[in-house]
Amino acid sequence: MMQESGGADPQNNPPSFIPAGARRTRPSGQVPRSYAPANGARTRHSASDHANLASHTASAAGASSTTGGAIPPSFSPNASRAGRLAGSQTSTKADPVHASQSSMAPSSRSGTRGMPNSQPDGAMPRSIPPAAARRSSSSASNIARVRQASLPAAKPQASLKQASATIGRGYGSLSSAATPRKRHAARITACAIAVLLATLVLSVFGAWNWVNGRLTKTDWLTDAADTPAQTWLILGSDERDGSTQYGGVEDISGFRTDTILVLIKPKSGPSSLISIPRDSLINIDDQYMKINAVAQLVSKQSLVSTVEQISGQKIDHVAQVKFGGLQNVVDALGGVELCYDQDVQDAYSGLDWKAGCHTANGATALSFSRMRYADVQGDFGRNARQRQVISAIVKKASSASTLTNPSKVFKVADASMNALTVDEKATPFTLLSMALAFKDATGSSGISGSVYWSDPDYYVDGVGSSVLLDDTKNTELFKELASGTHKAGQVGNLADNS
Repeated sequence: MMQESGGADPQNNPPSFIPAGARRTRPSGQVPRSYAPANGARTRHSASDHANLASHTASAAGASSTTGGAIPPSFSPNASRAGRLAGSQTSTKADPVHASQSSMAPSSRSGTRGMPNSQPDGAMPRSIPPAAARRSSSSASNIARVRQASLPAAKPQASLKQASATIGRGYGSLSSAATPRKRHAARITACAIAVLLATLVLSVFGAWNWVNGRLTKTDWLTDAADTPAQTWLILGSDERDGSTQYGGVEDISGFRTDTILVLIKPKSGPSSLISIPRDSLINIDDQYMKINAVAQLVSKQSLVSTVEQISGQKIDHVAQVKFGGLQNVVDALGGVELCYDQDVQDAYSGLDWKAGCHTANGATALSFSRMRYADVQGDFGRNARQRQVISAIVKKASSASTLTNPSKVFKVADASMNALTVDEKATPFTLLSMALAFKDATGSSGISGSVYWSDPDYYVDGVGSSVLLDDTKNTELFKELASGTHKAGQVGNLADNS
């Protein structure tokens, strides 16, 4: 059925844009969209059905014509609608869509009770435009849209669930992909740490076995009662047997322990390193002698026992270093820095030194630690230089430049093992503990110096010039050092007189 559209082709315009004037000329038989049959169902009425319906409502149609105006379709009574259906049977046969819409018009039992009907027949109130009026064109595309609009809407919940499931699966795949990567990275890190730890353990174990296998052990220790502090006896033996480049004129057979150091590490407090002069006078079995000759003339245990009597401390471990080995250790380190504030040319030790600090090689370091005749402090000055040499060796050996150089570490370790003799109970761990305690004692918070003496030039027939020790002061000194109550700094006669 064609409608007036002001010269425009309604089939070429979307229903929602049909001009209002065209909507007012639409036949009143058009059913609003809100009453379209569900699911696009189309009910066809026969001509006899329409005739019966028209005859049944003829009187109502006549009554309606007297009102002088058409009632809006959404409020039309059955009789009025039946009259229009009867009048439009011809057009219904030509347009099955309109027929279907007319047959599905709802019954309006309360359509126009008490309502005025002043509008012209077929006119729709502009304030309440029915949805069906927008479908003025009955083209095939509009019919398809009407059928699609009349179909029940798909359940949004299912679509949302499907979308959520899809998104969830997407994020799940990303998460499941990221989780294996994290686990893989964690496994790689754990494996790397395990390899490093295993390498470290094997290295430590290998180094431990290597050092332990290279240790030269000798019976040094006594059966004296234990004391609380850890105590080491460090000896430097001057063996003039051609193993060193000795420049002096002395020619003594055998060996002398010219360096005697007592290293103490208390349970709390600073570590200490105390020298005992090599010419200290001692008495063993009613025989006087210098302490540096005890190991050779009596026994090694006698030397340890003598030091225990002087210090009042149990000697836990002993380390003896040959001077020739000391020279090789310094050369393996590439030299050590030593300082002395005087020019020296000593024929006895072979030291040729310019005042100041210099990097000394092994031969120079050995002469530096032996020189005493050119020193106004004599043997006491030599003790101080010996502590300086050993401290410089420990400092250089524990430096990062040495520890990060495997080749140098091996050379230093090999030279040290060749120069070292230890007690029967020594282990690589006791040597490491000794080195750490030595480094602490020679540091700024440590204690170093010499024992106290009462006469530095005490003469005894058959012995010569000796150092007479002050037993009372030394007993008090070592008691404080072992308990950790002595303050850090220098100790001994030279320290007190400076």
